[in-house]
Amino acid sequence: MSSLKGRLFLILVAATGLIWLAATCWIYVGTTREVESVLDARLQEAARMVLSLASAKGVGNIPKDGDTGEAPELLNYERQLSCQIWSLDGRLVARSSGAPNERLSDNGAGFSDRRINGETWRVFTAEDTGKGVRVLVGDRVGLRDHFVAEIIKGVLAPLALTVPLLGFLIWASLNRGLRPLRVLAEELSRRNADDMSPVETGRMPDEIRPVIGSLNALFNRVEDALRHERAITAFAAHELRTPLAGLRTQAQIAMAARDEPTRTTALRQILVGVDRTTRLVRQLLAIAKLDSAPEALPAHQISIGGVIQEVVDALPAPDRAVPVTIDSALTDTMVTANREFLLLAVRNLHENAARHMPQPGAIRWSMQQESGSLAVYVDDDGPGIPEDEIALVTKRFYRGRNKSALGSGLGLSIADLALRASGARLVLRNRSDATGLRAEILWKMA
Repeated sequence: MSSLKGRLFLILVAATGLIWLAATCWIYVGTTREVESVLDARLQEAARMVLSLASAKGVGNIPKDGDTGEAPELLNYERQLSCQIWSLDGRLVARSSGAPNERLSDNGAGFSDRRINGETWRVFTAEDTGKGVRVLVGDRVGLRDHFVAEIIKGVLAPLALTVPLLGFLIWASLNRGLRPLRVLAEELSRRNADDMSPVETGRMPDEIRPVIGSLNALFNRVEDALRHERAITAFAAHELRTPLAGLRTQAQIAMAARDEPTRTTALRQILVGVDRTTRLVRQLLAIAKLDSAPEALPAHQISIGGVIQEVVDALPAPDRAVPVTIDSALTDTMVTANREFLLLAVRNLHENAARHMPQPGAIRWSMQQESGSLAVYVDDDGPGIPEDEIALVTKRFYRGRNKSALGSGLGLSIADLALRASGARLVLRNRSDATGLRAEILWKMA
């Protein structure tokens, strides 16, 4: 059943029915025990009373000669009880109306059960050996069961009216109790698609507040995602407009140029514009991919030195002019990460170092491994980052005072996101031994 209200209704009705059934069983067992105790006490009292009367009249000493073969009936005795008076020598002296002629019990004094003519009897026997009298008083067990059954029927009789009434009350209570959910659903259905304002908790029950809190958190994340998409779209439109216009202008200059130096310069500027546009588009695609990546990415054992060497070998011609040193220990150092995202982070860190590098300068990749941690360093000889901008450069589209002509403000942001997705952390700091920046990739090793 998909209805929450229907499930709750069935659960409550079933639980109520089980409780009622358990209570009925408890009443049945208790009533049976009490009825048996009371009726046994009545048998005992009746037997002792009849015994005292019979002993007083000397019933047990009636001569055998006076035995007519039929025991006289004790008239007007209790209809539910049957009584027999026997002499100790085995003669039926008297019996109550309705009592069988067959002996109710062959046992001695006390309680016993016996089956007579297809019925089970509960019998109490009392004896007076001095007077020679034995009194047997019994009742049918079926009458006891009937008595208990009547009591249980009296308990269950109201059930026919109570269950429908109880079901109606439960249903009405569920309608009222689930009303805040309907109010919440109606409020959300009236919203526009771009309305990400928080849902007011108001008088919502405590059980619904976590749901509303999660919805508001989801609205915030969606709003942030939409804001990022709008920012990326606006930035892409702005940044691509300039190089594309420049490409068109340089192409027009190259077509109109009559001398070779002018044409060559225009074509070289076209190449620079194509490189910048290509890098910008690649970074925008990388940001979109990182934003849509699942939380759990496939990870493998990867040689960090192999990834760095792959990035260096794939660099465009302008970036390959910068000397690169890679610590040989990195080749044998393995990390657990997603290869694609680690490659993306390393490439952006290396390109960022190369694009900010003055001539002459170099890039150095090194590492330091301690118990439980691994640090991979990339050092450059560039201008570094002003201290007040270090916390800002990993934000999207932020370009500091030392920006390069080809920069878009996305490289370090992509590296930071990709490393976090790979289980690592990026730390930026200016070098204390010389000019330049040190980017640290930190892993917690198992």
